[in-house]
Amino acid sequence: MISVGEVLVDRDILESFFSCDLEACKGCCCVEGELGAPLTPEEARQLEHPPGELLRMLPDKEAQWIARHGTVELYQGTLYTRTVGSRECVFSLEREGITLCAVEIAYREGIIGFNKPISCRLFPIRVRKKFGLPYLVYERHSMCRSARRLGGELQKPLVDYLFAPLEELYGREWVESLAAFRKPSS
Repeated sequence: MISVGEVLVDRDILESFFSCDLEACKGCCCVEGELGAPLTPEEARQLEHPPGELLRMLPDKEAQWIARHGTVELYQGTLYTRTVGSRECVFSLEREGITLCAVEIAYREGIIGFNKPISCRLFPIRVRKKFGLPYLVYERHSMCRSARRLGGELQKPLVDYLFAPLEELYGREWVESLAAFRKPSS
């Protein structure tokens, strides 16, 4: 573990390669697991009453689930997006056999003014707490085997792959400081 400013970082984040391969995994990170995406309070507020334009993008199953159960749940003190039957996120949709995020699509198309949760954009990095500080850990899931393979083939470091969401969370200078840890010293 290293420390960059007030953030602790698991060394695996510096030593790993990663690049999502949606053709291989089919977007299973939006489907796997019993809980949805961890949310900040602001994200929960934005998603609690999603705009009609976003709801209209969703398949009937997800829209009906939201109408009955809502979009956000609290579990052990953490807010999450709801899942349909403890499977896919309520904001998931399928296009050409790949599960995608309706929030991200709506944001990219200018339909809504906020992006999918930062926890989704940071995946497979998770922000935990250790000694009262943020602690970034790399969650190695079998569902991401193809992303690790592709990242290795492309020689794409995980830090570079997730530069934009890390920058959004901690700033450019912080990410550049983190990246400097993996460079050999002269």
